[in-house]
Amino acid sequence: MELTDLAGKLLPECKGNTVRLQQLLKDHHGLNIAYSSLTRLVRQANLKANLPKRVGSYSFAPGEEAQHDTSPHRLLIGEKTVTAQCAALVLAYSRRAFIQYYPSFTRLEARHFLSQALRFMDGACPRCTIDNTSVLVAHGAGPDAEIAPEMQAFGQIFGVRFVPHRVGDPDRKARVERLFAYAEGNFLAGRTFSDWFDLNLKALRWCTEVANAKIKRSIGMSPEAAYLMEKPHLLPLPTYIPPAYQALARIVDSEGFVNVDSNRYSVPERLIGKQVQILKYAERIEVLFKNQRVALHERSIAERDRRVTAPGHHQPRRRASVSSLSPEEQALQGHSEILDRFVGEIKKRSQGRAIRPLKRLLDLKRTYPPEPFLAACRQALQFGLFDLTRIERMILSFIAGDFFQIPDEEENS
Repeated sequence: MELTDLAGKLLPECKGNTVRLQQLLKDHHGLNIAYSSLTRLVRQANLKANLPKRVGSYSFAPGEEAQHDTSPHRLLIGEKTVTAQCAALVLAYSRRAFIQYYPSFTRLEARHFLSQALRFMDGACPRCTIDNTSVLVAHGAGPDAEIAPEMQAFGQIFGVRFVPHRVGDPDRKARVERLFAYAEGNFLAGRTFSDWFDLNLKALRWCTEVANAKIKRSIGMSPEAAYLMEKPHLLPLPTYIPPAYQALARIVDSEGFVNVDSNRYSVPERLIGKQVQILKYAERIEVLFKNQRVALHERSIAERDRRVTAPGHHQPRRRASVSSLSPEEQALQGHSEILDRFVGEIKKRSQGRAIRPLKRLLDLKRTYPPEPFLAACRQALQFGLFDLTRIERMILSFIAGDFFQIPDEEENS
């Protein structure tokens, strides 16, 4: 067997490792071939299917194209290691970059990020090259892809057209791909963050002070310096940039909360059982009822099963217990201040919940007219009389009209 055929047969077993191929040829076939000669043989015979091939490069005019993509990065927030989605936008001509991090990246986060990125660039390019991700693409891929309607409408606000690259051609957006490796090796290295706000604040500072300030050999200047030449060619931003949000409909549950992304947010308890509209922003939650805002909460990021309650939304609940109000006391209270005071005095002078005397008092209230009944309670409080038999006699006397006259409340006040 010729050496070329033998090397071609053994190379897949070596998984393309030429050093291991040299060892097998020597140990099993007695062929002692210099490494340089062996690599030249492999190269000339094209034995490796994945040999690097000559490629070209893309060049862009100022303001012609931006590139956007996301990449998962492992990082420390507090003492917890999390996987965050790094979203990036790069101007293809100047290489000016902007990155931010999100726990997840949906179309809401995409619109929020791109709004921030275009504000950072203070302008837009008419073409934005993207990956074939379902976040921006509704269906299809590459030239046949159809952009999601909400993302297409978002792009129209800024005059931007999103263009997915061909499948298997990530080098088409190499500007942004290189930025991810730079961020992992430079920005994240040796850094920890207290929360998501701290993470994105430091990411913004890194873009300004490091990534865009460093001189790049490929352009012979820093991205910030090249940006000064590109800025006049960018599309101006619209006068008003609408905030990015997602509209949802919810029914307020029996505890006075609405559920959004496995977290619960309070609304006024008067709306229990009613349908409300939720506006979910990247950083806050708004609750609307009949087009009026009834609740505003900071959105819980990267959390689950959290309950967020705003002051004033819910009244304290009375929990049932052994010392709770008896049915007799509930029937007596809340009708008159005089009667409430009289019930309180009876309870002070009785054991437990004073069920028997309160039941007798309730019978008196239900038996006799309210005016003489309350007049007797008022007179009893004035003289400290709480014998219910005597109270009943006083009621009968008021009814007969032969009891001593009771002064008016205005005279006592």
